[in-house]
Amino acid sequence: MNKIKKAKQEILRCVAKSSIPEDLPHAKNTVKWVLRLNPQASQAMQIAALAHDIERADEKHKIKRRNFNHYDKFKIAHALHSAYILKKILKKHDLDASLIHDACELVKQHEFGQDSPSDLLREADSLSYFEINLPYYFKREGWKETKRRCVWGLQRLSDENRKRIFNIKYQDIRLYRLIQESFSEVIT
Repeated sequence: MNKIKKAKQEILRCVAKSSIPEDLPHAKNTVKWVLRLNPQASQAMQIAALAHDIERADEKHKIKRRNFNHYDKFKIAHALHSAYILKKILKKHDLDASLIHDACELVKQHEFGQDSPSDLLREADSLSYFEINLPYYFKREGWKETKRRCVWGLQRLSDENRKRIFNIKYQDIRLYRLIQESFSEVIT
């Protein structure tokens, strides 16, 4: 088995330890979205997609939102800690220094983007949130907080990718109304 495959397996094992039930399917789904948006995505991009939220599985050092007065600052800290954990895993598997650098930089920038590659990861992450995380988040956090998070997520998406959300199917029909209300706040 090659080094990249072993590193990806360790990332998956680590993410699977998260107490948040949607983290593992979200990680896998983000990779699927990356490949849907760019079928030629690099290994660094695929690794970053898999590991972008890995810090959530680090219960001892998990970044907690309540410790931040602004949501964006929380998200930046989350991304930096995820990149730190990823770097340790990739070094352990003796991967190429440029791949390690590229994957970690993508993770650092995944919440807000900065360039075309990190914008792609941000878009894939957001689309996966709406496809995988939204039902869990709604059940756990309720209408008001989920709507706030949806508005934030929609603002991160390009106009083209916002349209893709309308193709996502949900079992809970309330989520369709929640998305429509969130769209009305973003589009106005």
